[in-house]
Amino acid sequence: MAPGRLTVITGPSGVGKGTLVARLLAKHPSIWLSVSATTRAPRQGELPGQSYFFLNREQFELQVAEAGFLEWAEFAGNLYGTPRNAVEEQLAAGRPVLLEIELEGARQVRRSFPAGFQVFVRPPSFAELERRIRSRGTDSEEAIGRRLQRAQVELAAAEEFDAILVNDDLDQALAALEAQMGLIS
Repeated sequence: MAPGRLTVITGPSGVGKGTLVARLLAKHPSIWLSVSATTRAPRQGELPGQSYFFLNREQFELQVAEAGFLEWAEFAGNLYGTPRNAVEEQLAAGRPVLLEIELEGARQVRRSFPAGFQVFVRPPSFAELERRIRSRGTDSEEAIGRRLQRAQVELAAAEEFDAILVNDDLDQALAALEAQMGLIS
């Protein structure tokens, strides 16, 4: 059996990565969306191995020391990472694997798994990105400002990626992503 292919997808908050990934997975159920590991406690309804791999700090740090993560970071006092073994098992079984991660994680994956294909999703314009973030109605003005500042940094990094996908029209963006992943010709 031919090994699967690892695809990393990233882009700024509000660009529509989650919507794009959900549509892709609904259309192509053979794709395995990577499950992250974390040291935080499970929340109501979260299932080990499906929502996250829940580890204590010692277990997580041991895996870091053994190069057991493709990427990892600490947020709000908890550790999060992409377990290498789970990804490699799915790839060896011939399944395409998708990682939806942030910019710094994508950079780490580029170093730890250079064979991965990296896609950057960008908005049609910065004004449209701001409109999308504001239309959520979930963030304070301060949080929106932080997201927009971070987006400037992320957008400046787009050229680092193997492919840049503009998410203007969801159907066209999905078709472009499918083509880049080799799911359609």
